[in-house]
Amino acid sequence: MSSSLKKRMADKPSYLDFNNQAYEWKPDIDYKKQPELYRVGKGEQGVLICEPYKSEIGTHWRFKTKAIAEESSNKISELFLAYMDQHDFVGADMARKYLQMGFTRARRYANYKGGKKYDKDNDYALLKKGSGQQEKAEAAAVFYSKWKQAESNIEYAQMKKDWKARLG
Repeated sequence: MSSSLKKRMADKPSYLDFNNQAYEWKPDIDYKKQPELYRVGKGEQGVLICEPYKSEIGTHWRFKTKAIAEESSNKISELFLAYMDQHDFVGADMARKYLQMGFTRARRYANYKGGKKYDKDNDYALLKKGSGQQEKAEAAAVFYSKWKQAESNIEYAQMKKDWKARLG
């Protein structure tokens, strides 16, 4: 495959060719009852699927303004620590993913007007960067700090390493 074709494919949103069947995370699994089925994955994978964590954490996830992001990220950080106290790696990892997603989504709105990265009416071409909102950049910075704080938690890092070695 040519490098220009690879680049064009990389510039397309991944959801266009999404394969539900091959996706590791399933909405019909209770990951608290069957944590062994949970996979860490890359980045934020599974964050909007894995129950009951999606419902426990997702209701607090907001990034409209810096103040809202501070309240949201503080609550999600509290949940992260509570899951850690319960030795619930899946919950802690999901909370970490919501913090990461707060950063990435707020950054997308900071970079692109309306948070739209692709022009679906123009073969999903990348839209012009730099048309977003400054307040979203401030919200992103709040989430970034909390995300990195969770990732640098020594106990969490060891749990994640052990989990990936055992279960993936």
